[in-house]
Amino acid sequence: MSDKPRRAGKGGMLEGKGYYIVLLLCAAAIGISGYYLIHGFLASVPSGFGQDPAAAVSGQAELDRQQEEAPRQDALPAEQDRTEAAQTAPSPAAAGPEVPSEPAAVSPRETPAAAQPEPEPAAFVWPVEGSIDRDFSLEVFAYDATMGDWRTHEGLDITAETGTPVRACSAGTVESAVRDDMLGMTVTVDHGGGLRSVYANLSEEVSVQEGDPVEAGTVLGTVGSTAISESAGPSHLHFSMTEYGVPTDPVNYLP
Repeated sequence: MSDKPRRAGKGGMLEGKGYYIVLLLCAAAIGISGYYLIHGFLASVPSGFGQDPAAAVSGQAELDRQQEEAPRQDALPAEQDRTEAAQTAPSPAAAGPEVPSEPAAVSPRETPAAAQPEPEPAAFVWPVEGSIDRDFSLEVFAYDATMGDWRTHEGLDITAETGTPVRACSAGTVESAVRDDMLGMTVTVDHGGGLRSVYANLSEEVSVQEGDPVEAGTVLGTVGSTAISESAGPSHLHFSMTEYGVPTDPVNYLP
């Protein structure tokens, strides 16, 4: 037999094996490339990719709930301490009856005004008994027979016989006892609070002097005829009152 066919058979067999070897090497190269490609892709994909959106939301909600409950759990011991303190605190009944404390002493200066007795109203009396010859008038002019003109009258002219005792209308202090050029012998009594009473046309001799304390009804002097400005009228006492220097009608005070 000839050797050509036998050599041709071995070469064909080698050629067939070489094809499979090359194919295997290609498959290995593709597998290695695919491994590194997939590994790099997975490393670049963000975590949670491909997960269920509802699961992701629930997971975030659970995390928020845990963060909110953390302060509450931290505050829980303090609340428990307060509760235990309230439970262990003695009740008013267990502490025993309350002992009333003694009232603090109040000095006379600290005594409330309501506790102090109110001053009694001052008593007033008529300085003499008699009728009114001329009334008090500051707004209406009246004819003055002595001066021969029309003028106001700042007091009351109370008719009384010469020598009739003249009494203080209320309690006070004699402010002055002097002779006035127009009203004659005059006694002024200060009753306090800006109130004064004036007794004019008295006799020369008076019973009081400056600084004397008087009560309602204390005799100051007697009715005279020393008032030059009222000499034309009948015997009388010229009686007037002022409040802080302003003339006022004595009838508002007399009973």
